[in-house]
Amino acid sequence: MVPIVFILSPGADPILEIKKLAQKRGFANKWKPMSLGDGQGEKAEREIEAAIDHGTWVVLQNCHLATDWMPTLEKKVEEIDEETTHSDFRLWLTCMPSNDFPVSILQNGIKITNEPPKGIKANLVRSYNSYDVGEFDSVEKQYEWRRLCYSLSFFHAIIQERLKFGALGWNIPYAFSMSDLAISFAQLRIYLD
Repeated sequence: MVPIVFILSPGADPILEIKKLAQKRGFANKWKPMSLGDGQGEKAEREIEAAIDHGTWVVLQNCHLATDWMPTLEKKVEEIDEETTHSDFRLWLTCMPSNDFPVSILQNGIKITNEPPKGIKANLVRSYNSYDVGEFDSVEKQYEWRRLCYSLSFFHAIIQERLKFGALGWNIPYAFSMSDLAISFAQLRIYLD
């Protein structure tokens, strides 16, 4: 009945953790991540209604990008009725701090913030914990694979630590997020195989 709101900070992306939780709870095929933006409001509304009926999870990412749709989201959350809502339904929301995010959802929701780790070692540990063990061990060229994974993780850790300096020395600041790391991990595996 209560939405779970992730208040994002630069470099933090909870989607991988939500995916792992969904797999652990048996919802691997019963969760729908959706990135909000222009024109995605109606689609998100349909997904919420379907999830309420069928007991699935809806993850609405980047709510701060759909400021026009936030009053509709607020109304949808208020209309959630315990009598007609499937007990497995969950609504996950991710948002950067924004004045346009509905206050009633913040007051009534469960708020979670996920700060990126501090230090290269902590970033390396987080990177390795994000990798799927089955995928990690199933590569034929283990010697090369492990070294490439370490290099990728180390590069990610350096970029994460460097964010505190902004664009100093770079053309633009870029947060090499956890989803970027996951995509790079998958690409690396494809190319090595």
